[in-house]
Amino acid sequence: MSSVMKVVIPARFGSTRLPGKPLLPLCGKPIFWHVFQRANEAGIPTKDIVVATDDERIYSEAVELGIPCIMTAIEHVSGTDRLNEVASRLKWTDETVIINIQGDEPLIPSQLIQCLIKFTNKMPSFDITTVVSPIRTIDDLINPNVVKVAIGENGRAVYFSRSAIPFNREEPTSIEYAYRHIGIYAYSVRSLRQFCKYPESDLETMEKLEQLRALSNGLSIGATIFEQSPPHGIDTEKDYINIKLIMEKENVSN
Repeated sequence: MSSVMKVVIPARFGSTRLPGKPLLPLCGKPIFWHVFQRANEAGIPTKDIVVATDDERIYSEAVELGIPCIMTAIEHVSGTDRLNEVASRLKWTDETVIINIQGDEPLIPSQLIQCLIKFTNKMPSFDITTVVSPIRTIDDLINPNVVKVAIGENGRAVYFSRSAIPFNREEPTSIEYAYRHIGIYAYSVRSLRQFCKYPESDLETMEKLEQLRALSNGLSIGATIFEQSPPHGIDTEKDYINIKLIMEKENVSN
């Protein structure tokens, strides 16, 4: 992968659990604006960040806030397909690296984004790169909503699962070498295009984890370790209320 970096922030209006989520206000600004700010703070210039949306209301708000935005097809099955459309329409070269930051992660640390950038530049042999953090409790290890990653040599992700992996036969309750996956990725345009050509894999269908499509088809995924556990994203109204209270208390937008 090259050091030419772009950030794409998918911001879909039609969330099942929280419709209109990207436009919900936090400290006077929509959720996606805060994600944009975190990317800026990580050193990505505004011209290299784009919000990808399927809704005119989000597009209009982004334009008003001075954030580059592009309208994409509404029928995309996943955010990865939306990224692929952005790369194609903006004519990004095969070597361009796209960092995919979810539009519902207003508290994602800029240091985490920087961690991914450094690792991606350091390990250009990986098709895809991502971030993990250490699992600290048994509850998280056995929680199927916490996606685990088994990491091999040189940061290579061997498998992603909702099950407790790797399993320590001698010490079943051990959390050593247990890592939680953080849903941020970097792809070269070439790798992204290749990924989107593959149909959904059997393992992906079983685990409901899109990254298993890459591993099932021979694409390599590298994972770097971020020691802190990043705050939860916004999936539900309860998440929104909790994060709104945190941000108003800490006034992180200033």
